[in-house]
Amino acid sequence: MSQNQPNDPAGEDRSREQARLVAAMAQGDKAAMGSLYDQLSGPLYSLAYRMLGDAGEAQDLTQDIFLQLWRTAGSYDAGRGSVFSWAATLVRNRAIDRIRMRQRRSELLAQAAPDLQPTAPGGDADSAGTLWLQEKATAVRAALAEIAPDQKQAIELAFFGGLTQQEIAARLNEPLGTIKARIRRGLLKLKDRLPARL
Repeated sequence: MSQNQPNDPAGEDRSREQARLVAAMAQGDKAAMGSLYDQLSGPLYSLAYRMLGDAGEAQDLTQDIFLQLWRTAGSYDAGRGSVFSWAATLVRNRAIDRIRMRQRRSELLAQAAPDLQPTAPGGDADSAGTLWLQEKATAVRAALAEIAPDQKQAIELAFFGGLTQQEIAARLNEPLGTIKARIRRGLLKLKDRLPARL
């Protein structure tokens, strides 16, 4: 995982160069950002992919991390570790957040509408399984467009925003019971609108 080996002069040179690039980024140097991206995007993407198991999500996370590095370049402290270690820590933390968000979504769906839990269409993921998931996603988006706006908003915050019911209630300044009922009613309406085979 580390880009540097102990007592590796090339690794030390690379670390110094990356620290210089981050310092230039803090001054708004976009070319420095491009150079750092060229050096670190591969290993950071690999780390994200190993943790998330999804290529698209790993790409999104890697892009998000570089945007964060750009915005926070001025806060980098070489005394606390290499640029690569700093970036890898950001990737790990963000990947863990996304994994927890997935778990919260599944738990919320199980609590609100247990009968909507997905059942696997077959064994290992294959092209037919992928096509089935794409068809399901399209149907869900279409059904979401047909339900009441307040129910749609609560469901989107829960399932796509990764917020808990308590967080949704706080964000919308609504009682927790209202949010729970709204999500439950919305999920039941979605169930009615979705084809039975999904």
